[in-house]
Amino acid sequence: MGGVSLVLGIETSCDETGAGLVRDGVLLGEGLASSADEHARFGGVVPEVAARAHVSAVTPMVRAAVEAAGVSLSDVDAVAVTAGPGLSPALHVGVAAAKAYATALDVPLYGVHHLAGHAAVDVLEHGPLPDRCVCLIVSGGHTSLLALGDLAREPVEHLGDTVDDAAGEAFDKVARLLGLPYPGGPSVSKAALDGDPAAIAFPRPMTGPRDAAFGFSFSGLKTAVARHVEAAQDAGRAVPVPDVAASFQMAVVDVLVRKALRACAERGADTLLMVGGVAANRVLRTEMERACAAAGITLRVPAPRLCTDNGAMIAALGDLLVRDGVAPAGLAGTAVPTVPLTRATIMFPPATGEAAEYPLPVVPHAAAGPIIDP
Repeated sequence: MGGVSLVLGIETSCDETGAGLVRDGVLLGEGLASSADEHARFGGVVPEVAARAHVSAVTPMVRAAVEAAGVSLSDVDAVAVTAGPGLSPALHVGVAAAKAYATALDVPLYGVHHLAGHAAVDVLEHGPLPDRCVCLIVSGGHTSLLALGDLAREPVEHLGDTVDDAAGEAFDKVARLLGLPYPGGPSVSKAALDGDPAAIAFPRPMTGPRDAAFGFSFSGLKTAVARHVEAAQDAGRAVPVPDVAASFQMAVVDVLVRKALRACAERGADTLLMVGGVAANRVLRTEMERACAAAGITLRVPAPRLCTDNGAMIAALGDLLVRDGVAPAGLAGTAVPTVPLTRATIMFPPATGEAAEYPLPVVPHAAAGPIIDP
């Protein structure tokens, strides 16, 4: 596609409905709605509730992005959508909406990987990514160390991933143990403000000499917190929530900082990109900045509002793909709830005479309502 294109991005992988408009690495407008309050009473995200919220919010969020950008919907040159990973009902709503927009506007459709979007969003604040860097993705469902090259075209190399609970998932579980509200990350961080991070010597999982250098595991840390809470309750003592929260948070942060810096050192990388919802954590940002400065490593981390799920990150990734001349997906692709991050794109065009790479399931009826206003 020639010229400077305007890309619409749509994100519906979990409980945020996001839309963004990006042109040539510049965010022009966005819209974001969250159904987190609807999930709070359940203590976690309910996929069907999230999907219904997306159906209601996706068109208004696209409209909000268009109005904020001061453009017309007809100005859109390409559409990018999160095709996975995520909650299946939620993803299908976004994919159905994106197909509707792409069809109505007669523009290319790009199905993209949610985690690649988290990496791409940093371009909106700090410009093009370096030719090579280490990337720490730390979110509710994923904790990974990656080696990145050309995000639009080159395969993503995994240096290490979590073998069980991701960091954000551990925050949610510890929040429940401490009786703190959903979402757990902000609740634990808020409680930790009044606590002593050195009060309790929680373990630093997978940091021993025989452990995988870049692997992560946070289920054991969560268990250690549970045992500490149970011991206090069994002894008839009040659980020191602020101290537990602060000590747990510092244990997670310490592991993330150690492993990220080791990855940079072993790969000879002078830039660390830190992204994902947990990257909005104030203590993690502070400690990572301090450690990177001491090691002579450039730390790139988006503003907190761009760390959590949003449509701008999907538009940013779509913009990279369009500018790099990557082939669009076509309309035969579908949502893929479980898919590893190997490339930025998910819905690849099928080869001539062959079936698409992923089978096409029936899109839920709820997602088939009006998408584009008359």
